[in-house]
Amino acid sequence: MISASARLAGLVDELVRVGDLSPGWQGAVSAVPRHLFIPDTVWKEDGDRLVPVHRADDEDAWLGLCYANEPVITQVDDGDPDGPGLVGHEITSSASRPGVVTSMLARLEAEPGMRVLEIGTGTGWNAALLAERLGAANVTSVEVDPAVADRARAVLEATGHPVAVVTGDGASGHPPSAPYDRVIATVAAQQVPCAWAEQTRPGGRVLVPWATDFHNGALVAFTVAHGGVMRGRIVGNVAFMRLREQRGIRASLARDVRDAAGARRTFTDLHPYDVMGEYDASLAVGLRVARCKPVIEHRAEGSYTVWLIDPWSGSWAGLAHEAGAAKFEVRQQGDRDLWDEVEAAYRWWDRLDRPTADRWGLTVSREGQHVWLDDESNPID
Repeated sequence: MISASARLAGLVDELVRVGDLSPGWQGAVSAVPRHLFIPDTVWKEDGDRLVPVHRADDEDAWLGLCYANEPVITQVDDGDPDGPGLVGHEITSSASRPGVVTSMLARLEAEPGMRVLEIGTGTGWNAALLAERLGAANVTSVEVDPAVADRARAVLEATGHPVAVVTGDGASGHPPSAPYDRVIATVAAQQVPCAWAEQTRPGGRVLVPWATDFHNGALVAFTVAHGGVMRGRIVGNVAFMRLREQRGIRASLARDVRDAAGARRTFTDLHPYDVMGEYDASLAVGLRVARCKPVIEHRAEGSYTVWLIDPWSGSWAGLAHEAGAAKFEVRQQGDRDLWDEVEAAYRWWDRLDRPTADRWGLTVSREGQHVWLDDESNPID
């Protein structure tokens, strides 16, 4: 069996090689073994099931998951797996991919001595890295799940990183320790809480994974101004689970796709990959089409169905893809023609000359959240 120390060294080497680990953070990552923060039972995906992997049953396999440059599923079904043998169906907490963690730490631009608020403690590994470099007294972390918070607090103490772990709603931040120099969220937000700006000193930096119902994968770096206002641009591609209060309703084919026989049938020549597979296009569509959740159902090789679901209204659309086809059948049901909305949003993005992700920006204040293209004089909402 390969030792944990050898696996850690290998992970550090890999992160350096692919450019995900900056020199400023290499010492912290090397000094904080990741496996100490991973629970003894984790899960891996097996089709539509989440199957447990127990350290006691196969420590080598468990260690392999701990030190792969991949996320590790650490909680399913909000801590109460609903399948036999702890099999779960919904991921509710995870240890982020190490390369994403280290890349975000570099983008946070935090320096020793700065005060940092972390939203989403999770396993505590990210908080430990912050503490290792900045000092534990300078790090406050907020976790909404009491059991997850308690475990992270204990592990951080045991590993010599006594970070202040607060059990509470991360959307509210933690005013008693404000102001902060930096705020980093390890959960995604669709509506970015203005509390994070209000608790950060002017000139401070707030780093937030930003998501829409259609697209999960934009990292926004904000700079805070006076008056609790912050402005930022998209600086990377990351996908995180949502703040719990912003989860919304999960899309379900079994529950939401009804009355297929009565669906309206049309055809489109727009390839689904152009909308779903192209990052910049998917991001733009998500800005225009609310309450639309995509689900990909694979059938045979080269054949799949793209489902668009509005679980709030019950509307849905299904586009059937066959390899080599030039046109695709679309079925739509409910009050909304979801594929038509998505296609219209794609055409809108195309007419704008296909702006890339880094041209989009957000302003967050007490008045709300506003999205703009290139600068605030060009709002889209």
